[in-house]
Amino acid sequence: MSGHQQSDRGGPSDQNDRRDRNASVRFWVGFNIVRGIGPTRLRALLDYFGDVERAWHAPAAELQRAGLDRRSRENLLKVRATYNLDLELEKVTEAGARVLTWESADYPRLLREIHDPPPVLYVKGTITEEDAWAVAVVGTRRASPYGREVTRRLTEALARSGITIVSGMARGIDAEAHWSALKAGGRTIAVLGCGIDQVYPPEHRKLAAEIAAHGAVVSDYPLGTPPEGINFPPRNRIISGLSLGVLVTDAGVRSGALITADFAAEQGRDVFAVPGSILARGCAGTNRLIRDGAHVVLGPEDILEELNLTMVAEQAEARQVLPSDATEAALLAHMTEEPTHVDELGRQVGLPIALVTSTLAMMELKGMVRQMGGMKYVVAREPGVTYVVE
Repeated sequence: MSGHQQSDRGGPSDQNDRRDRNASVRFWVGFNIVRGIGPTRLRALLDYFGDVERAWHAPAAELQRAGLDRRSRENLLKVRATYNLDLELEKVTEAGARVLTWESADYPRLLREIHDPPPVLYVKGTITEEDAWAVAVVGTRRASPYGREVTRRLTEALARSGITIVSGMARGIDAEAHWSALKAGGRTIAVLGCGIDQVYPPEHRKLAAEIAAHGAVVSDYPLGTPPEGINFPPRNRIISGLSLGVLVTDAGVRSGALITADFAAEQGRDVFAVPGSILARGCAGTNRLIRDGAHVVLGPEDILEELNLTMVAEQAEARQVLPSDATEAALLAHMTEEPTHVDELGRQVGLPIALVTSTLAMMELKGMVRQMGGMKYVVAREPGVTYVVE
């Protein structure tokens, strides 16, 4: 039998689970609106209360016992009294977007790996499994002719090789990278420093629409958030977090692209830079990155070889992964992209929990499944992989 057991999809319990998860999205959106509750505080609340809905409805005294500081408690209570979360979800839909959370099976895998990934992502367009093969291309807003040309050449070559291009949709190098990826027929992802219902800069409205049609526009900021300067440095961690490596093509010493490079280094991602004239101020940032250890890029092969991406186009063709034994096959037959607790899997396959957990641990090491927290597992949909249960 090819694929997962169809009889396990859409059953009453699965439909109820999906409704529960859909219902919980409103509370994730609610917490995302509250000032002062970021990834660290939200994770602490989830650990204390067990789920996002209980944390949202908790009385002030219980929030205090959970360790939430006074200002954050007051902000949460104010938002709870002011916002209609169902209406907020409707606004997301009206904006043409959807919400991904830490609980979403299709939350970007690379981004999930960074320290304190954003609990909520608003997405216009689609993020696919193949987007795990991604390189960020960033640089100055005041792009030089040289910077534009090397960005165009490198980005088009990467996109033709099956690499998703990630950038920030800013003027200059970012826009050049997005347009070049689109011209090459590739995929591209833009990360905004404002709400998903905003377009900044405003002249990039057409670019934003093209990106959403051939990739995704994403933001972790609540709807209505204006493009204020303080928003852009934090969003750069998402640009690097979505990528295997960051390429800086043209940047001075004060360019925001260098912040993205710093985040990449902190996240354990490779940093690449295009060398430029030592006489040009606009090349001082990239030259300094190279001096400090960034990979020198003289052509696209320097990136593809360093990141082991030379065969992406071939690897993207669907391939089959066979379970290595009957236990793995049985577990795969009962798993989907929806999180399932190990106890439920044990009941479904009729095997001891100890065997189920040890097998799942080995399958996770192989990249076949992924733990979502709370001993719940999903099929790990790696790019281009099809699981076959015979």
